Amino acid sequence: QVQLVESGGGLVQAGGSLRVTCAASGLTFSNYATGWLRQAPGKEREFVAAISWGGGRTYYADSVKGRFTISRDNTKNTMYLQMNNLKPEDTATYYCAAVHSSRWERFSLTSEYNYWGQGTQVTVSS
Repeated sequence: QVQLVESGGGLVQAGGSLRVTCAASGLTFSNYATGWLRQAPGKEREFVAAISWGGGRTYYADSVKGRFTISRDNTKNTMYLQMNNLKPEDTATYYCAAVHSSRWERFSLTSEYNYWGQGTQVTVSS
């Protein structure tokens, strides 16, 4: 049974930093590209960042480029999202997701992902 479990969300002031973590089990983690997506109240789920199987390739939404960094540690079956210079508009539930694919596709569409976590709330106060 595949499980993706997010942690590390919380309340932070604008300009602050936060790191969210995704722990994976039940799959061969190194065979999956993974990503972070988020959903704010009343809005559709949107892409944030994705990373390839070995971590060598990454792709970011324009809204977070230069502020967020995605990374992974395949020895720990874990993915991270380091978020710096947070803004109130970053407030959302952050989801990790995994996709099994034979080639890198950036994976910026929610429909591309096979597995999802339950989400962790990030709130940025102004």
